[in-house]
Amino acid sequence: MIEAENIFEGQRVSVGDGVLKQPRTWRHLYNPFTPSWGEPYVKVAARMGAAIDDARAQARGHEAVLVSHQLPIWIARLAAEDRRLWHDPRSRQCTLASLTSLEFRGDTLAAITYTEPSRDLLEQASKIAGA
Repeated sequence: MIEAENIFEGQRVSVGDGVLKQPRTWRHLYNPFTPSWGEPYVKVAARMGAAIDDARAQARGHEAVLVSHQLPIWIARLAAEDRRLWHDPRSRQCTLASLTSLEFRGDTLAAITYTEPSRDLLEQASKIAGA
């Protein structure tokens, strides 16, 4: 599945990267609740929900695997948990190669689970990068 539309695509834009010191970026950073710099969270939630519904219908009685970037799956999870969609990206429970699983019984969402089967690889990579 595709990443959310974002005018900063491919750029480093966290506060620590100095994005707030660049006046040309300010016009895109006025509303973190929407977000003003890209695809609205409600649109991401609707798109992801539709993809999940389609996959569930096609795989009825079986399992389906959908691959996504962090923001879209985090927004899908927030929507499924009926939580607000705006959030601090640093608080996402979503790492590289993590799995967010939605389990359905019929058409009803029964459980959401999160696992990091490759966590040891992430820890190794952090140690190598910090060396």
